[in-house]
Amino acid sequence: MRPEQWEAFKRAARMEKMDQIPLALIIDSPWIPGHLGINHMDYYLDPELWFQSNLKIHQEFPDIIFVPSWWMEYGMAAEPSALGAKIRFWEDNTPSEVENLHRLEDMDLISKYDVESDGFMALTLHRIKMQKQRVFDQGHVMPIVTARGPLCTAGFVRGTTNLMMDLMVNPDLAHKLLDLTTNLVIDWLKAQTVAIGDGVEGIFVLDDIVGFVGEEDYKQFAHPYLKRICDAFPKDWIKIYHNDADVNACLHHLPDTGFNVLNWGKQTDITDVKKSIGDRMCLMGNVNPLEIGVQGSPDAVYKATMEVLEKSQGEGIILSLGGGVSPGMPKVNILAMQKALNEFNKT
Repeated sequence: MRPEQWEAFKRAARMEKMDQIPLALIIDSPWIPGHLGINHMDYYLDPELWFQSNLKIHQEFPDIIFVPSWWMEYGMAAEPSALGAKIRFWEDNTPSEVENLHRLEDMDLISKYDVESDGFMALTLHRIKMQKQRVFDQGHVMPIVTARGPLCTAGFVRGTTNLMMDLMVNPDLAHKLLDLTTNLVIDWLKAQTVAIGDGVEGIFVLDDIVGFVGEEDYKQFAHPYLKRICDAFPKDWIKIYHNDADVNACLHHLPDTGFNVLNWGKQTDITDVKKSIGDRMCLMGNVNPLEIGVQGSPDAVYKATMEVLEKSQGEGIILSLGGGVSPGMPKVNILAMQKALNEFNKT
């Protein structure tokens, strides 16, 4: 993103009165290789191809704010790989992780990590250092560092089903695991901040597994860890939380974590989200990313976008999809979102 786009995003995130609602999309390797017709392995392993691919996307959609901006990632491989999980790579898809913590009692075997040298974290940091000046030379900034959240990371190494059982059957050890993954997330975000250097002033945490628990379990197993992450960074930083699973159990509590932007899924209407959150968080959403964004016609995307905008009443919103840009979303549908927003902004 360009500096002026980041300034607009910050103003919206801080709930300032905006003359123009911004459009921000989360893009990464699930979408970019398919959109450009390139191989996933080449995207990850060819530094020049990665750079040219991201440059092309920014040139193709110059008026869209891309979050987190030139995202250096290997799918969701970084966090679990640092805790010893095996990562499987595919030619035409994002990597997948293989759970490695088969017994909670064996947690000490994975508890020692070094974000500077372990797994795909080390490679990511090196690639950031390789490419950042080229990004800056294009007139862009890299103001946001990104990580999967504590429950999500715990689910990577433990397996989601096992983790859900752990919360009920063995809560003490589950807390110990979440303490570990929270520390990892904080250390990982800080390491990226150092690698990028001056100009970082935001964090982006993705944790869909929060949407798998009820309200009481959220307050016990999610809320304190999300808050700890936010508290680890300056109060004036922009803090974005993504969860495109069910957010109803956590909606009322989320603003108290310290996050000030919520990107949520298709399950909950923006009207209901605004009722729960009020003006305590900026809402980043929530056009249906799959059934509308990928599978719908441009007219359907236009209609759904306009509906989200009208329900927002033009306040406290950054227009986006209800999640990231899904694989296969065509350019014409992205342009349909832009068209709807441009017309709404004129009114």
